[in-house]
Amino acid sequence: MKKIKKIAKKTVLKAEEKFDVLAFELRRKLNMFGPLQIVPYRSYGTPTRLYVKGRVLVDKGVTQSDIQDTTWQNLLNMYRRFHSDEIPNARVQLELQGQQYEVTTDVEGYFVLNMEPKTPLQLEDIWHPIELKLVDSPLEMEETVTATAQVLVPPPDAEYGIISDIDDTIVYTGATSMLKTGRNVLLNNAHRRIPFHGVSSFYKSLQLGRNGKLNNPFFYVSSSPWNTYDLLYHFLELNNIPTGPLLLRDFGIDESKFLSSDHMSHKYKEIENLLITYPELEFILIGDSGQKDAEIYSEVVRNHPGRILAIYIRDVNVEKHTRKVISIADELKKAGNVEMVIVKETLEAAEHAAQHGFIFTEELPEIAKETALDDSGDNEAEE
Repeated sequence: MKKIKKIAKKTVLKAEEKFDVLAFELRRKLNMFGPLQIVPYRSYGTPTRLYVKGRVLVDKGVTQSDIQDTTWQNLLNMYRRFHSDEIPNARVQLELQGQQYEVTTDVEGYFVLNMEPKTPLQLEDIWHPIELKLVDSPLEMEETVTATAQVLVPPPDAEYGIISDIDDTIVYTGATSMLKTGRNVLLNNAHRRIPFHGVSSFYKSLQLGRNGKLNNPFFYVSSSPWNTYDLLYHFLELNNIPTGPLLLRDFGIDESKFLSSDHMSHKYKEIENLLITYPELEFILIGDSGQKDAEIYSEVVRNHPGRILAIYIRDVNVEKHTRKVISIADELKKAGNVEMVIVKETLEAAEHAAQHGFIFTEELPEIAKETALDDSGDNEAEE
């Protein structure tokens, strides 16, 4: 069976690569490309090593959403996001501390680089800018193409980090139903997607922690594709939810992803990378019962004992999923590893966090107030 999978993998990869090359060459000869752009993804690192990721694409004119946008405009923007023209073999120059680095994009237009600064970064701010410039491309560049990447480096006095899912954890998506997910993702924009009650104030209280410095870093690990990066980041900003690196999923085909890029392996890999990058930092994990967050998080606890302070799982009210999460929570409790708290409302998670000293008890009234305001806003919308 392994031999058959290996042969199948090589066959599919070769066919995919050949098709991509032929399609790219055909579009180039027919002059079907527009202006180019560098799309940087916010990432993370340490004072001595920075992980930078981005993509070189044809600029399809995806616009930032407006509250007045129609369903048709939302659908058109989503089509442009997924109908992307990737630019392979483009060279991107990165500059930090006066030092220049270069990286070449892969067949899907992605570039990834681990940078080592000449001198360790001064941690005056949690975010560090890196200037990007497109210096060579298989397509003619009519003008200079630049962008700025932002890399998060937690300060040494951060109390803990927070790793959160997005869909059905901070925003309702209906991930247990393909129809609901499709409708919510394709037909809505960042303005129309509504966060769960009290999420903004709870997440800000976690960022504040107990030292009051607002320096506990957030990381968002999701199975959403990279094509929706701008939409998700705009959603966080609009709803005053602490921003952080978005670690999304690539649905393309390559040797490292073929037959293995499922929801569980992607999330586990990203979380493990974070724990390895920050060996001295403990984490709080937040997810939901809709998919496999509880299973992934329990595996993290088993493989990295002592690193997880607490796990909060939002119950999406699907009985078979709820039973599974309760079973996993009971197993963790019996093993004495870490408490997995299953909640219906954000305030329940906040109360547990306050009881265990992760946030100030004084933050609870504000979270309760925001929850009530969110609830009243939803009721008005329904009327």
